[in-house]
Amino acid sequence: MSRTEIDRKFDEIVSFAGVERFIDTSLKHFSTGMQMRLAFAVAAHLEPEILLVDEVLAVGDLEFQKKCLGKMDEVTKGGRTIVFVSHQMNQIRRLCQRCIWINEGKVRLCRSDAGSRQCL
Repeated sequence: MSRTEIDRKFDEIVSFAGVERFIDTSLKHFSTGMQMRLAFAVAAHLEPEILLVDEVLAVGDLEFQKKCLGKMDEVTKGGRTIVFVSHQMNQIRRLCQRCIWINEGKVRLCRSDAGSRQCL
């Protein structure tokens, strides 16, 4: 992000992460959960074409998890792609239109809105 873009999105990122009270605290004093919340907030506001998310929703309380799901839904509706790696089937069902199940390094199943399809 450019400096201008950072300045423009700073308050929104901090608010999304829920770290307003701690914004003047050095990052090294943040808990791991707070760091992950802030990292997701920054990544979600980068506006990448493809966003890779790995189990971020395991971090934080239920309210933050809902915020993350909402943000990811917003990103996909904006035409961008999310690769979401998770063991949480309910979240996969809610968020994903297509999925690939990988077990022990092998593709076991591919599914899309149209149902099963052959995997390569």
